[in-house]
Amino acid sequence: MISSKERAKLRAMAQKLEPVVLVGKGGINDSVLDSISLVLESKELVKIKLLQNSGLESKSASEEICAKLLADGVQRIGSTIVVYRRSHKKDVYHILQNA
Repeated sequence: MISSKERAKLRAMAQKLEPVVLVGKGGINDSVLDSISLVLESKELVKIKLLQNSGLESKSASEEICAKLLADGVQRIGSTIVVYRRSHKKDVYHILQNA
């Protein structure tokens, strides 16, 4: 669980990010979860865009992604979700140093 200060820092960092993962009509399947997990392991922060044809609401999609990947939801704006998970790789720069 991240603190409100850490969440604010992550929100500021996420403003500069472009959505890396797009969720379409296939919804949140294993392939999408694998893609998100790969990005989280290498960058720790990922912006996800829900396309209109996905039929998903951002709140339920964010909760599902965070639960399945053991991640923290940082922000939801419209159809865009930002998710954080600390990487287990040793050679990755950790964006939250004190965690």
